[in-house]
Amino acid sequence: MGGSGEERKINLTLNVWRQKDRKSAGRFETYKAPGISTDMSFLEMLDVVNEALILDNKEPIAFDHDCREGICGQCGVVINGDAHGPRRATTTCQLHMRSFKDGDVLTVEPWRSGAFPVIKDLMVDRSAFDRIIAAGGFVSVRTGNAPEANDMPVPKPDAERSMDAAACIGCGACVAACPNASAMLFVSAKVGHLNALPQGAPEKYSRATAMIDQMDFEGFGSCTNHGECEAVCPKQIKLEHIARLNRDYFGATLRMKEKVDAVGGAG
Repeated sequence: MGGSGEERKINLTLNVWRQKDRKSAGRFETYKAPGISTDMSFLEMLDVVNEALILDNKEPIAFDHDCREGICGQCGVVINGDAHGPRRATTTCQLHMRSFKDGDVLTVEPWRSGAFPVIKDLMVDRSAFDRIIAAGGFVSVRTGNAPEANDMPVPKPDAERSMDAAACIGCGACVAACPNASAMLFVSAKVGHLNALPQGAPEKYSRATAMIDQMDFEGFGSCTNHGECEAVCPKQIKLEHIARLNRDYFGATLRMKEKVDAVGGAG
């Protein structure tokens, strides 16, 4: 083994989930990955494996990726049971092969959730997240031109809470790790970064209701506070955002009940 600044080579065995399309049955296939540089990212390692498959006239492994800088949220696979792999606060594209040892056997599979159907191999359809955002993840009031930054002061704790929630990249690791396949951490982040700001306050309760209702419609499970979502989130979104979302949703329910009671009393 060389020094910490030297490139090393390791030999790996990969058990990779292969599935032709969402209607076909899937299976694990085993591939050898010899001479992998520890300076490579996990996706670069898959590139090398795919190059060998193509040269052997075999179908390459399909996987999601885009920016490869931990920003876009497109990448994401389960590696030996861990969403995004063994390192905390790290996306699959940022995971380097120095995190593994020579001779390791790696089981690589897609996110597992009924709401994330497999498209092919390690690729899943995460458009359910887009529909949740479309249900209420926006501010619909007319604001005109961009206001002067200091016209609407935002308390520092509120601004920081909003920014922490806005760090969510929508990768879906929280869903993959949750025993219930819940999307509550994702939804709470997308609701929370708007609800914490003055611009999002007028639609605070309707936003929480609409996005949770859409989440349920998409078939995600319920949150039972296992905490697996926070543990695997590459942006370290905290469970406290789920608590705030539950509070906003409960507040919306109370407001609706008050309106119904008022109408009934007037009748």
